[in-house]
Amino acid sequence: MLNDDQHIRHLANLELLARQVVEGFITGLHQSPFHGFSVEFAEHRLYNNGESVKNIDWKLLARTDKLFVKQFEEETNLRCYLLLDTSSSMNFPDKGINKLQFSIYAIASLMHLFKKQRDAFGLCLFSDKADLLTQVKSTTSHLFYLYAELEKAYNHPKINTATNITQVLHQVAGQIHQRSMIILFSDMLENSLNPEKMQALFAAIQHLKYNKHEVIIFNVSDKHKEVDFNFDNRPHQFVDIESGEQVRVHPGKIRDAYVSSLTYYRHQLELKCAQYHIDIIDAYIEDGYNNVLKSYLIKRNKMV
Repeated sequence: MLNDDQHIRHLANLELLARQVVEGFITGLHQSPFHGFSVEFAEHRLYNNGESVKNIDWKLLARTDKLFVKQFEEETNLRCYLLLDTSSSMNFPDKGINKLQFSIYAIASLMHLFKKQRDAFGLCLFSDKADLLTQVKSTTSHLFYLYAELEKAYNHPKINTATNITQVLHQVAGQIHQRSMIILFSDMLENSLNPEKMQALFAAIQHLKYNKHEVIIFNVSDKHKEVDFNFDNRPHQFVDIESGEQVRVHPGKIRDAYVSSLTYYRHQLELKCAQYHIDIIDAYIEDGYNNVLKSYLIKRNKMV
């Protein structure tokens, strides 16, 4: 158990990491040839000669050697719900950062970006059921409340717990009554190679779309091991994290069949998402967070 000092320190670390991710992303975006957004997307615009210097962002000047002016918008532009799959399969891999931890850091970074843009945001934590579904707000106290909930999920990963995305999406669709952006972080393994489950999943997503919500799915995975099945050339004991079932197998003997089956499943998932006008983005834990933030901003620009 964490004492109060440790808890506060963990929260501060999560906030610091989120701020560093977002500020690094913004700096890179300003310096890149990527023209998908105006530099004004996150409360900044280029300084015009002759105007007041009181709102110049001097810290950004130090990092970019360019003058940007802070902008302040009064109103909330968008409502965003972040849905996090906390089932046991998200605890993979067991070394380094796993899918759950990656998703928590990505969500914390998105929340920091929402706050900068005066967007309102809420959080849903789920596995086989929704454990938490908050209101959407844009206040600092709400941000730290959600950071605290993310810290709980980080520090207490679930053991032998399956997921039920379909049920949770129906529940979310029934409780969110204003048009929102729904952002789902999951490894999407619940419906693998099961046509009936796949159909049920997209019926739930259609429920969201019927209510005019926009949906982004971040398909979180370890590309090296889960997608490419790149394991040492020796027998391995594989354990199903959700059920505890074990099987001993030589990766080299099943790699081609595994990769073929997974590729087919992911392709079917992408086709279904395209049919329902849903953005599905591969979020490989090896690639970091910039693609997550950029994908969100592309979607946001289409909505406002």
